[in-house]
Amino acid sequence: MNWIEVFLIPFIKSLVLILALLTGFAYMTYYERKVLARFHVRYGPNRAGPFGLLQPVADAIKAIFKEEIIPAHVDKWVYLAAPVLALIPALIAFAVIPIGPDLNLFGRQVSLYIADVNIGFLYVLAVASVGTYGVILAGWSSNNNYSLLGALRTAAQMVSYELPLGIILVAVVLTTSLATGEGSLSLVGLVQQERPWWVWLWLWVAFPIFFICMLAETNRSPFDLPETENELVAGFQTEYGGIKFALFFMAEYIHMITASAIMATVFFGGWQGPFVDRWPALGILYFVVKVILVLFLFLWVRASVPRVRYDQLMHFCWKFLFPVSLVYLAITAVLVALL
Repeated sequence: MNWIEVFLIPFIKSLVLILALLTGFAYMTYYERKVLARFHVRYGPNRAGPFGLLQPVADAIKAIFKEEIIPAHVDKWVYLAAPVLALIPALIAFAVIPIGPDLNLFGRQVSLYIADVNIGFLYVLAVASVGTYGVILAGWSSNNNYSLLGALRTAAQMVSYELPLGIILVAVVLTTSLATGEGSLSLVGLVQQERPWWVWLWLWVAFPIFFICMLAETNRSPFDLPETENELVAGFQTEYGGIKFALFFMAEYIHMITASAIMATVFFGGWQGPFVDRWPALGILYFVVKVILVLFLFLWVRASVPRVRYDQLMHFCWKFLFPVSLVYLAITAVLVALL
């Protein structure tokens, strides 16, 4: 057994990926503040370091050294485990997403993904669903009615929006059978596969539906109802403070990065771009730029669209998105069968 190929390289790639995601989370908060400030005609962070670039570091120090308080009425061990359970799925969901082509590093061919599995889509959906348990357990263990209501909202919201999300992904999988005659659930294979031009146009039709579902899945405005400040006093995280409170937001922002990476991979070709065959390192740049642009859409929506009521959120999913996604799947199946 070659321990370098089996253990060392995957370990190093996993470590680099986790560090990149944690750094991305920190500067995602800076990115959001700057973008929203421009929308509101303000400056945003501009005091901590040049152009405010050290503001995430200052926020991290504040959260780490903030006094830790555990209310007496909570279920202590579940209360402490919930933020970790919300964070871990956000980190490991990225394992099947390719961030670039294979590179030749130190005389070895290194693939820029942790694992290439033929159930990549299912893996992402399953892992993302596990993160919901962290939120639900946080609300339940807090022994607080506002927290419990926020947690129940999360469960209903995520279960509902995962249906049209999954249906759109099934339609994407159907299109992968055009080249080889066999469909694939691998995200790595999806990026590497050549697809006709009309498939790209047809996939872009589904992008708004998928993006709306991802807004709900990541609890982002206008679907941030599990933590609605004006209704639930921060919802499921009412009883949390300090670093435990920060872990929930870390999970949310990393979920945003992962969601943007999935959308960049599925709808915009992932790391593919001009001259990648000549300079493979360009693939990483293309991937990062696409992810940043999709993240900008998250922030644009937050700056522009007011929060909806909870009944409107559920009606929109079950009475509009779900039927539309089924129609899209049916049309995709017909197109693949005929063409």
